[in-house]
Amino acid sequence: MNPAVRARLAGWYARYDSWQAPDAVLRRSPAQTWFHHRAAGRLAVLGYHGVDDPTTFAAHLDLLQRSFVPVSLEQVEEAAHGGRRLPAHSVLVTFDDGDRSVYTHALPMLTARGIPAVCFVIPGLVDARAPFWWDEAEHLVRHGGTTHRIPPSRPEFTPHTLKLLSERDRRLALAELRATATVPSPRPHQLTAAELRALEAGRIVVGNHTLTHPCLDRCDDDQVRTEVLQAHERLTELLGRPPSSFAYPNGNVDERAHRLLARAGYRSGFLYNHRLAAPGARHPLRIDRLVVSSRTSVDRLETILSGLHPALFRVGRTAARAVARAGQPLISRS
Repeated sequence: MNPAVRARLAGWYARYDSWQAPDAVLRRSPAQTWFHHRAAGRLAVLGYHGVDDPTTFAAHLDLLQRSFVPVSLEQVEEAAHGGRRLPAHSVLVTFDDGDRSVYTHALPMLTARGIPAVCFVIPGLVDARAPFWWDEAEHLVRHGGTTHRIPPSRPEFTPHTLKLLSERDRRLALAELRATATVPSPRPHQLTAAELRALEAGRIVVGNHTLTHPCLDRCDDDQVRTEVLQAHERLTELLGRPPSSFAYPNGNVDERAHRLLARAGYRSGFLYNHRLAAPGARHPLRIDRLVVSSRTSVDRLETILSGLHPALFRVGRTAARAVARAGQPLISRS
């Protein structure tokens, strides 16, 4: 990035951080106009999870219809492999994990607007009554669960700490939390095989998100093979076709998984790094995605889609690291 542009962004970040400027200010700024124009040739891949706020999510979709060009996974894969180029301001909607709200809320709203999407599911949970492991971990800590494998922390931080462990130790830590908690975790209904097929019939393509959602870079070789290939086999059985797309859990790239996906014939793989995807800049199995939720304001969504918010985020993260090294506050609040 041009040093002058980086300096301006640093200034924007400082003002945004110190004044807590509303997202509407950024959306109406000259920087937003410049970034929006610059983003015309890039692909915005929105990485949602569940739909917690249907009203705001509907506003997101209305914005995409009004000001952007929603595209399908097939179009993205064709372009990623040297085929027809995507239109300017293309957007692909994706969901990770396979939360049931994708079926109950997102599917009817997307269908009504004719917007295609992708849902990366955890096939080990299909047709099950079981929580996502990160939700279970937080619940167990809130109800007295303990493990010596991680330091005590606030319950909402527990999943992030567990992700730093090896996959073996993460599983052992969860077992210890289950054994010591006073209240077991709720057992919600997960997506069913019939609902997966309904998603696909509604133009929400189902993709692979590993068998149980570990961080692949924390797995040994056998675990990586199991997580990628058994998930692939299970989805092929459920869908009647092999999946062509994969999303790395937590966005953690792993070279072993990359090789397995390539040999299995996958045509696309998605990161979770809060970046716009530049055509031809990365391998088709490492396509950048933007971090967003159904609670994100429409103003912020516009700055995310332009690349302004991701740029500010990167500048802020770099500044925070520099400040941490220097032991100085980023901004004086006196």
